[in-house]
Amino acid sequence: MQQKPLKQAMQQGMNWNDLRYFLALAQQGSVSGAGRALSVEHTTVARRVSALEKQLGSRLFDRLPSGYVMTQVAENLLPHALAMQELMQVADREVFAMDAQLSGSLKLTASYDVFSRLITPKLERFVDQYPGIDLQLLSSTSLADLASRQADIALRLSPNPPEYLIGRKVLPLQHGIYASASYLKKKRHTEQLVLWEHEGKTPQWVNDHFSQARVVARANEIMTMMEAVKNNLGLARLPCYVGDAEPQLRRLDLSLTPSSWGVWVLSHIDLRSTARVRVCREFLIDIIKEQRELIEGLGSRYF
Repeated sequence: MQQKPLKQAMQQGMNWNDLRYFLALAQQGSVSGAGRALSVEHTTVARRVSALEKQLGSRLFDRLPSGYVMTQVAENLLPHALAMQELMQVADREVFAMDAQLSGSLKLTASYDVFSRLITPKLERFVDQYPGIDLQLLSSTSLADLASRQADIALRLSPNPPEYLIGRKVLPLQHGIYASASYLKKKRHTEQLVLWEHEGKTPQWVNDHFSQARVVARANEIMTMMEAVKNNLGLARLPCYVGDAEPQLRRLDLSLTPSSWGVWVLSHIDLRSTARVRVCREFLIDIIKEQRELIEGLGSRYF
């Protein structure tokens, strides 16, 4: 064998993804057997081995009727591939052990309504599974806490999070018009509304359905708005996960312009591979999906 091509390839960064196809073919003796061992198509094995041969500038296997037989180049490459396989297996075991014994602090931020309605009722499962993680629950509606690394994970209601954050939109956010059952049953000459403090012009849902109504209160926080509605002050547009969670409230069967907002689980891009961030992020995605009926208003009590 000529040693030069092999040395050059190793120096140029021949990686495990290349070598594992070679190793599987060397061990199985056929591309079909190697494909089954790696759970890929046999054509993928043949293509990847050919690419490795091209990189080395040497043939690795003689194709005989009985199967693939290693050349001398392959015989010399084999111990390197086996050594790399052992290193990868050791790394996998160490990563698994770290995941099984996750520990340290983890800062999770969400608004109070998201915490109280969607997260904290489910957190017992997480702390039971990862007792070594010290959860810090930070009530906030700002994304700045992630930018400055004041928190590790944020569960946010947003139409579009900033690019420096990674994550996913788990579910779309659904809204409805809600009022208390007591308010809806009483005789009214005109409807009363609870709006947002920042709404300078009349919202579209008011123009569409309640153009003659009067504003009796404004709020700057969703739970305050919900409490006003629950205490018979009037009608308000609420997220379904807030309105449907209150037994006294009823949803009106009215059409609304769909919201572009969704429920996002986000973290800073620098933390994407941190083990405890990853397991918490996956847990949050799972519990949000479990509550799809509540978030999307599929079980609303209508008046």
